[in-house]
Amino acid sequence: MMKQMDPEGPFHGNAAEEHILVCLSASPSNARIVRTAAKMAEAFHGVFTALYVQTPPSDKMDQESKRRIQAHIQLAKELGATISTVFGDDVSYQIGEFARLSGVTKIVIGRSNIKRHHFWSKPSLTDRLIEIAPNLDIYIIPDSAIDKKYRERKQYFSHHIQPSAGDLAVTAAILAAATGIGTIFWCFGFTESNIITVYILAVLLTSLFTKSHICSVLSSLSGVLLFNFFFTEPRLTLHAYEHGYPFTFGIMLTAALITGTLADKLKSHAKQAAQSAFRTKVLFDTNQLLHKAKDEAEIMEITASQLVKLLERELILYPEEEGRLGSGRRFGGADDSFFRAEEREAAEQVLKGKGGAAGADAGRVQENQYLPVRINQKVYGVVGIRSGNKPLDSFESSVLQSILGECALAIENIRNAREKEQAAILAQKEQLRANLLRAISHDLRTPLTSISGNASNLMSNEKLLDEETKMQMFTDIYDDSQWLINLVENLLSVTRIEEGRLNFHMTAELVDEVVEEALRHIHRKGAEHRITTEYQDGLLLARMDAKLILQVLINLVDNAVKYTPAGSDICIAAGKGEEMVWVSILDHGPGIPDELKSRVFEMFFTGENKIADGRRSLGLGLALCRTIIHAHGGSLTLTDHLPHGCNFTFTLPLGKVDIDE
Repeated sequence: MMKQMDPEGPFHGNAAEEHILVCLSASPSNARIVRTAAKMAEAFHGVFTALYVQTPPSDKMDQESKRRIQAHIQLAKELGATISTVFGDDVSYQIGEFARLSGVTKIVIGRSNIKRHHFWSKPSLTDRLIEIAPNLDIYIIPDSAIDKKYRERKQYFSHHIQPSAGDLAVTAAILAAATGIGTIFWCFGFTESNIITVYILAVLLTSLFTKSHICSVLSSLSGVLLFNFFFTEPRLTLHAYEHGYPFTFGIMLTAALITGTLADKLKSHAKQAAQSAFRTKVLFDTNQLLHKAKDEAEIMEITASQLVKLLERELILYPEEEGRLGSGRRFGGADDSFFRAEEREAAEQVLKGKGGAAGADAGRVQENQYLPVRINQKVYGVVGIRSGNKPLDSFESSVLQSILGECALAIENIRNAREKEQAAILAQKEQLRANLLRAISHDLRTPLTSISGNASNLMSNEKLLDEETKMQMFTDIYDDSQWLINLVENLLSVTRIEEGRLNFHMTAELVDEVVEEALRHIHRKGAEHRITTEYQDGLLLARMDAKLILQVLINLVDNAVKYTPAGSDICIAAGKGEEMVWVSILDHGPGIPDELKSRVFEMFFTGENKIADGRRSLGLGLALCRTIIHAHGGSLTLTDHLPHGCNFTFTLPLGKVDIDE
């Protein structure tokens, strides 16, 4: 279905499952065609794709045409199109195949002025598209008069490419070599068909080793003339006696021209395939490297390095820092000209969204082109590329945009991960605060109520109470206050560790002295247990902060006292390893189930064992102990003490005594 339409007219239709494809070209009116297709995609709420078919003659376009292609690609991208580039000689076939494979429902192209004057003439682009994709809606936008001039100029330049002096020299050398080989064949009595094959081979070699198609044509014509001059009777003239020679010359010329043309096409396709493979590899490598990057600076450096490898151009990269342009970094040997005031101003315009189009005034300063590192309208940086007098081709631009998009996506992922991590830390801190407040409000009520009640009874009924009752009440007040003091010490230590304000004063201390000092501070209920000490070495020196290790010992022994029945044994053992001193607190309590062993060192975990007085700890002691021991470079572990009970063992670095001490 083919429709000619007014580009300014409205669109109506079903919005479901529509995929609009616009065809890009260097035609000056192509910008209007792209805008029309964008309006259609918006009206249908459909997918919008812009396709550029790169053909072998595309590399021979003039610089102005290449700049227009870049401008049209950037325009389509800004209007929300997905840019795609394909290669091939048959433009209509490439468009039709792309549309079929991509699920395109409507194609928007410009009207071609080429008409079929004879039945053997080549069909127009639209005729071929209708033949290849008869089920697609094809919308044709009329071109302006300037397009006709553009096409005529393009055809002129495509058929009048002047060969370079080097190409002419290579052509002459190959023909001379072919003539020399032909002379040798003539001397040895080879047939003329063998010599003709040598000249056809010369045409093939000329096509492979020269850049201009004109050289293949010149080689074909020259080969026929040289064969006629040197190897037909009369020799060394351009005459021929035999009547069949004109047909021989014609067949030879035709074969040579076909061979040269095919070789030239093969060389163009091989070059395009190699370029495509290299650029695809660069894009793939970039994706892999960006996934491994750890921060934004590394992402920017990887992106710049890959762009230098892809484009072989100088560039500068500006990161975005809190909505402003950061300090630029040069890559690929870029000079100081990138740091001129007008260059930075152009980059700032791109950052603000006022530039960045290929060929746009705000995004281009002299020979430098600036593009945003952008995704979803969020700009994470600006890259400046030295384009000079050689603009980027369409495929380079497409890969460049893909790499910049990958860079922006990687930066966005890292920022999102950082925000999630910060949110998780904040949530964890809030949860810790909530747990702490809940535990304090619940567990402090019992000792405070006991202290308040005993004090009230003593004040009100002092004369009515006997001495034994008074002493018991004083003892209860003391025990509860000691429990509160120990709790406050743990809370203060936890707070200091969380805020990084816990200072360590490391000295070499005797382990037995620290243990004995800890036993003097053990809760009064420790008197109801048999606490013994065992030392494998008479002189055990460990490097420690004595005050903190004292707190660790008090917490571990007090924990054993709380959770073991009265009258049971508690042993504190110590010994020396190769580089560490170990200290174990062993009890004969009920022990801890295997499924809970991994959680006993978690903050606010109190387990399931009940304490006889009904008072449970806040679950800070063991967590604090492990933190302190880890800060000393040691470890704190829990194992079973057979036949039943717990064995808490921690290690400390061996201490050495100074000679001056």
